[in-house]
Amino acid sequence: MVRHRRPDLRIGFFLHIPLPAPEVFAQLPCRDDILRGILGADVVGFQQSLSTQNFLQLVRQRLRLQRSGNVVLVDGRQVVADSFPISVDVDDVERLVRREGVRRRTEQIRGELGGRRKILLSVDRLDYTKGIEQRLSAYGELLEEGKIRPEDAIFIQVGTVTREQVGQYARLRQRVERLAGHLNGVYGRAGSPVVHYTNQLPGVEELVALYAAADIMLVTPLRDGMNLVAKEYVASRLDNSGVLILSEFAGSAAELAEALIVNPNDADELKQAVLVALSMSAAEQRRRMDAMRSHLRSHDLPTWANSFLKLLHRADVPPQRIQRSDATTGRGLGPTL
Repeated sequence: MVRHRRPDLRIGFFLHIPLPAPEVFAQLPCRDDILRGILGADVVGFQQSLSTQNFLQLVRQRLRLQRSGNVVLVDGRQVVADSFPISVDVDDVERLVRREGVRRRTEQIRGELGGRRKILLSVDRLDYTKGIEQRLSAYGELLEEGKIRPEDAIFIQVGTVTREQVGQYARLRQRVERLAGHLNGVYGRAGSPVVHYTNQLPGVEELVALYAAADIMLVTPLRDGMNLVAKEYVASRLDNSGVLILSEFAGSAAELAEALIVNPNDADELKQAVLVALSMSAAEQRRRMDAMRSHLRSHDLPTWANSFLKLLHRADVPPQRIQRSDATTGRGLGPTL
């Protein structure tokens, strides 16, 4: 529609969530119209290479369009499809961690909730794709089996409420609250819960203080385009301490390979990762975190924006595979993606 009104414009389209596999996408009403609409752009960007491949396969199967590599020929135009993994502004996160107020709040969180206990943290939108129930259930099993003692660890779960007017989301909130209450009722003591659950969205400084206070970060969605929370946690670890447990179904898993990668549908695998994280040596933590932080520094927010815009300005290249030397990465601070 934009191209119809302004054929002189260069148009870029970016999809933040995963593009379904062709057999799933084919179930959508107006499926071909959606594809034609996206093809109005000159550059079509995705978080993951798998989504790019799904898109290229769909335009070939559904619309019978010619393509060469990642370039699709549409009405005499060339449309380039490629992946641009979004990221965070590492410098901004590091500046926040160093603020005096954030440092004081980090120490306060550790004193009030942690003390000598290890702090496990998850920050999510309250969404059924985020794997919150599976995560809390696995933690509960570790407590039940005696593999984690209540005096040794506390789980902080931030689950910010969205779309509560939709029944499925409201019911999810009720189940999560009941599960957290059950674990505290069975294993917690007065003034010493095993799960600290809140559905309030923390401010930026509070969120960064939580990242800095946490010994272990669990980012275990059942499906996610990227998940910037994982990258924010890594960016916050100025001393290279801490352990990231990351779902293989989050887009960030392709970049943060030194995390403990898990299948969130496998409770035993998730539980084992928590135990490994709790016992990981400081030297091993530093090795893994240093590698992930180095990757984020070369794949940050400005690089993501520049790589997409540079390709958009080169949208008239000949129909062949375009090699990008640019690093590719976006923005976050909060459970937004």
